[in-house]
Amino acid sequence: MGKARTFARRTFLIGSSAIAGGVAFGIYATRKPHKNPLLGSLADGEATFNPWVKISESGITLITPHADIGQGAISMQALLLAEEMDLSWGQFTTSYGEPAPAYYNTVLAGELAPFDSHDTSTTARLTRETLGAVAKLAGIQGTGGSSSVPDSFGKLRRAGAIARETLKLAAAQETGIPVTQLQTENGAVVLPDGTRRSYTSLARTAATIDPVTEVSLRDASTWRLIGQRQQRLDIVARSTGTEHYGIDIAMEGMRYAAVSVNPRQGAGIASIDSTRAQQSPGVSEVLAVTNGFAVIADNTWNAFKGVKAVDVTWSEDTPYPDDQEDHWQAVDDAFDDAFLDKEWRHDGDVPTALESGDAIEREYRAPYVAHQPLEPLNAVARVADGGVEIWCAHQLPRFVQQQVAKTVGCDADDVIFHNQNGGGSFGHRLEFNNVTLAAEIAAQLPGTPIKLTYTREEDFAQDFVRQIGMSRGRGVVRDGKIEVLDIDIATPSVSASQTERLGQPPAPGADPQIAAGAWNLPYAVAHFRMRAYRVPELAPVSSWRSVGASTAGFFADTFVDEMIHAAGADPMEERLRLVSRPESRAVLEAVAAMSNWGSPLAENRGRGVAFVDSFGVPVAEVIEVTQTPAGIRIDKVYVAADVGKIIDPENFDNQVKGGVVWGLGHAMNCEITFSDGLKQQSNFHQHSAMRIHQCPEIEVRGLELANKIRGIGEPPVPPAAPALGNAIFAATGTRLREMPFNKTIQFV
Repeated sequence: MGKARTFARRTFLIGSSAIAGGVAFGIYATRKPHKNPLLGSLADGEATFNPWVKISESGITLITPHADIGQGAISMQALLLAEEMDLSWGQFTTSYGEPAPAYYNTVLAGELAPFDSHDTSTTARLTRETLGAVAKLAGIQGTGGSSSVPDSFGKLRRAGAIARETLKLAAAQETGIPVTQLQTENGAVVLPDGTRRSYTSLARTAATIDPVTEVSLRDASTWRLIGQRQQRLDIVARSTGTEHYGIDIAMEGMRYAAVSVNPRQGAGIASIDSTRAQQSPGVSEVLAVTNGFAVIADNTWNAFKGVKAVDVTWSEDTPYPDDQEDHWQAVDDAFDDAFLDKEWRHDGDVPTALESGDAIEREYRAPYVAHQPLEPLNAVARVADGGVEIWCAHQLPRFVQQQVAKTVGCDADDVIFHNQNGGGSFGHRLEFNNVTLAAEIAAQLPGTPIKLTYTREEDFAQDFVRQIGMSRGRGVVRDGKIEVLDIDIATPSVSASQTERLGQPPAPGADPQIAAGAWNLPYAVAHFRMRAYRVPELAPVSSWRSVGASTAGFFADTFVDEMIHAAGADPMEERLRLVSRPESRAVLEAVAAMSNWGSPLAENRGRGVAFVDSFGVPVAEVIEVTQTPAGIRIDKVYVAADVGKIIDPENFDNQVKGGVVWGLGHAMNCEITFSDGLKQQSNFHQHSAMRIHQCPEIEVRGLELANKIRGIGEPPVPPAAPALGNAIFAATGTRLREMPFNKTIQFV
């Protein structure tokens, strides 16, 4: 893709660090496995073969370290282990385990590489391997970037195979029968005469032998679980309201906390009077915390009421523009060479080609939006004996330990973290304010467990929102075809904002997320330029489900659709003419067939298509809408995606549908705006996702063409907004260039 493969300075420096590490410590350092964290806590008769499997006479425990925030990560990890171990579904318990370097995630690190995810060139491959080596050496444990499946697919199957073969060896030692004559089935070693030795009965012997590490993985033709629909391990509990989330934690002697922190994020307190709060029922203390205060009470509700009773005047020294128009102006001003982050792509000669025809110019906007998971942020902390214990749902467990350690002034090794199930995240649980505030409070009340719960309003006020963004497109069409695409995108850098909050220096080089889902469009346009501009820091921002592609995907696909319309071409046929990658073509062809593209629609109905590739997953969506007297009704959505291999078709289907609903709801209704430095939206009634009566029928088709395993949590989100906008244009003639769409369109 021409200049798309330019080596970014960010990656060069990270890669250089890894190479330097190799020189200092030897290549062995990057290949040596981390210590098994289960070894230090084994009881008598317990066996562990690797960081993911522990067996005793009483049961089998599978360690599933990727955080489950509603996406089914626990079940997915357990399924991969159980497949190779020959366990029946549910013939085990699961645990997050303790945070440990052994649970490093190399795939997540690879997202930093400034290459198309489908680029298999030597440079791209070596860069990803280098970044993976850095992640391994640092022991970076994380859940995000749709990386859980690709990170787990190989390593967990191998972990299961090691456990299986070691248990066979244990049975061989007990019976004297050669390992070659033993089989495994449903959690047992099967002897030649059919006698079964359960894995649990073999645990004591297995604990005395070294794990078998030379193992072969089962051929796909023999898989019993992978590729089959499974009932998620947590589905009954989540469906009946009996699931245990972080917010449900209770323990003896617990006190309850609520906080209020300056809603002008980063500013402090001008004055405070807590007299009325101290007299509020159930309130025992009002404590200072960073940029705010905490109220301690005998239950959460009394703590909430106590917060409202505090008379506080906030500092108005807002660290970002006070009003929304000033935020937009800052984005507008960033379309300047001084703010050019990177020219990600330049095929052909765009400047000359633009001069050769009548250029079409368009501008698009995407607002700040909140994360708004159903479970607000919370954490339980206890400080005692020079250490800290933390309970909450989080996607970066080892960073939790580091941030809490800095907060209370202890070593990270003295922070014990108990990860919990999360009631949603969408990127929200990549941040640390809730855990550091809980630790601050607990440090002032040593020995007492403190349960901090945010009010919904506090959750909105302190949320690090999705990035604001604008795009400007110029293009030329000729003879019914797109000839020139010139797309500029300007947003703040999510990674820079997050890095600053971690107290780290900004990463050098370009931020790949600003233009994610746009520069890598697999379209063979003769003249195609894609430039990303970094807006100076505004409101603090964070990763939001699909990160940069949630905005850049909308910008790029909507502009492509406008250019196709200007050319007088069919939106599906022109995309298929331009597409240059087989997997991308396949998903477009699949969604065209699913939706019966080209068939006539009734009056006042419209059909739109969008295509975005994010996290290495090409996704095409077709949406059908009807213009009714009361407004737009979304009738049906068709989705096709290629992830290489579908681990569980049931969960795949649910993840895709959830991503579509998430993307549609926010495109329709949601934005965060600022006035006087304050967010103007404080709860769901002002930032409403799709309502259940608005939810369309969604048909999903998963393809398995790519030779790499990919995740599906985020990729269905980016095409939803442009597909909806394109469908509304087809039905009404109104082109939507700014989200949320309800500024222009009424939905029913």
